[in-house]
Amino acid sequence: MSRSAHPAGPRHADVLTEGHYSAPPADLNALDPKVWARTVSRDEDGVLTVGGRTVTGLAEEFGTPAYILDEADFRARARAWRTAFGTDADVFYAGKAFLSRAVVRWLDEEGLNLDVCSGGELATALSAGMDPARIAFHGNNKSTDEIRRAVEAGVGRIVLDSFQEIVRVAHIAQELGKRQKAQIRITVGVEAHTHEFIATAHEDQKFGIPLAGGQAAEAVRRALTLDGLELIGIHSHIGSQIFDMSGFEVAAHRVVGLLKDIRDEHGVELPEIDLGGGLGIAYTSSDDPREPHEIAKALTEIVTRECEAARLRVPRISVEPGRAIVGPTAFTLYEVGTVKPLESLRTYVSVDGGMSDNIRTALYDAEYSVALVSRTSDAEPMLTRVVGKHCESGDIVVKDAFLPADLAPGDLIAVPATGAYCRSMASNYNHVLRPPVVAVGDGEARVIVRRETEEDLLRLDVG
Repeated sequence: MSRSAHPAGPRHADVLTEGHYSAPPADLNALDPKVWARTVSRDEDGVLTVGGRTVTGLAEEFGTPAYILDEADFRARARAWRTAFGTDADVFYAGKAFLSRAVVRWLDEEGLNLDVCSGGELATALSAGMDPARIAFHGNNKSTDEIRRAVEAGVGRIVLDSFQEIVRVAHIAQELGKRQKAQIRITVGVEAHTHEFIATAHEDQKFGIPLAGGQAAEAVRRALTLDGLELIGIHSHIGSQIFDMSGFEVAAHRVVGLLKDIRDEHGVELPEIDLGGGLGIAYTSSDDPREPHEIAKALTEIVTRECEAARLRVPRISVEPGRAIVGPTAFTLYEVGTVKPLESLRTYVSVDGGMSDNIRTALYDAEYSVALVSRTSDAEPMLTRVVGKHCESGDIVVKDAFLPADLAPGDLIAVPATGAYCRSMASNYNHVLRPPVVAVGDGEARVIVRRETEEDLLRLDVG
């Protein structure tokens, strides 16, 4: 089919049915550096390049869909967080965003610690050689086997999420003849400005022990009496995809208030405070994330001010960026399969992936950008919805975006800022195979997580 063969869908923003888009950009071929990895550009033929490789060459070598990860960008962002907080604070990469053995080695080399929240993530970290003392183990319902494995391995801290877990971890540590360092995760009643499903600090949710009603104070009392635990601090996490620092200010005030109460009641000044992660990234041009050095300065000043007011020694601060490091470093590369215009509505562009490789649009109503990357185009903009190949009407990758009106089957398009949670939350819905993760840098490309095969699926089906 020629690029002009399909009937025209709507051009420009003539029909504002849902309000998820604005006027078309002045140049559809331009790349906003806020949403793309740092080495991404277009070559003289208009083809997208990353790490010295063209996306057409990557598609030919590795197939589509594929997650393409800019290794230099990942390392630079990790280094920026480490530098911003310096040696007097700890940066724990939140492995749930995306974890592989290659990523663990990069983190190790760049001086970051690692936060895991399952036995599988712990196994990945240990198999890649991460020092267990630099691992924090999270989770609201850690199994006995997971706790035992973590304590035996010598993880640096376990974040306690319930009264039952306080006793459980202490008992297992004592059985093993160890005293496990731990923090208590509390909910401080701060709801970050984010989607309700990923706002985690208000009381009515599954994470942590509420500060309200004295529950957090009681948890501290119990932890301090148990020989198997060494309570080193308080943990707080107020949400995800946060741009406004005011939520952290309120949270720090309340956490420091708890530290003061602990000192007054028990004569103990806990040496650490973990403010969690959740810092936002740019998925679209309208997002305006803060730089690591700005975040470090703001958080340090907030905690210092609150501690001085409470006449407490300033504890060692920990943060847990995950999305903020890996999110912008990768994009998902797709091939266009069909282009289906709907008169006076929009044009549906179907790609060879979908909700199995990016569930966030369906799950969180997330918004993304998209670009034609196998060529440039002078065609006028057309309002599109990029959808997947799955048997679900909600199988949407990008809800509303402008792409060139001459878009056709066989073109390559890319969705940036998919490094966080997309591969981690990928599924085999409709028995679709999960894509590979391809790391690119200095003109070289290598698979760090291979594409699944039909043999992989059938190997698990033992019936």
